[in-house]
Amino acid sequence: MPSLQELSDRWEINQRMIDYATAVDTLQIERLDAVFTPDATIDYRECGVLARTYPELRQFFLDDIKNNPRYSHILANADILLSGDEATSRTYCFEPLEATLADGTDQVMFLCWFYVDRHVRTPDGWRIADRRVQRGLRYNVPKAVNDFLDSALPAAAG
Repeated sequence: MPSLQELSDRWEINQRMIDYATAVDTLQIERLDAVFTPDATIDYRECGVLARTYPELRQFFLDDIKNNPRYSHILANADILLSGDEATSRTYCFEPLEATLADGTDQVMFLCWFYVDRHVRTPDGWRIADRRVQRGLRYNVPKAVNDFLDSALPAAAG
């Protein structure tokens, strides 16, 4: 049976992931400061974002994500493995988005990602120290977006 500490740790780690989704979905980007360590490393290349550090990701959200606020992050299946003051997790993210196409019509698409995280216990609680996004399923994605996603990883590696 898990200890109260283990249950508390799992709850707090899961809450940090919910805090991330809520901050992005509500455009309260400053709330991400309580989700990531200041020196967190980020690898979002598989979804076309070239940020490598938390400050770069935060700036991306401040500059770019507000241009298309028609999306939601729905998290599920958080597989959290604790090891003292560190933990790893793999969490499913289902992201419905609405995009305006070149002809002015709107199209709803569905993207699925996996967040692969390394968490650390800090004096302020659990924080994400490393995050990598793994590409999952795509459905009804417009050709231009699909082409961008397909080209993003090779372009980022160069």
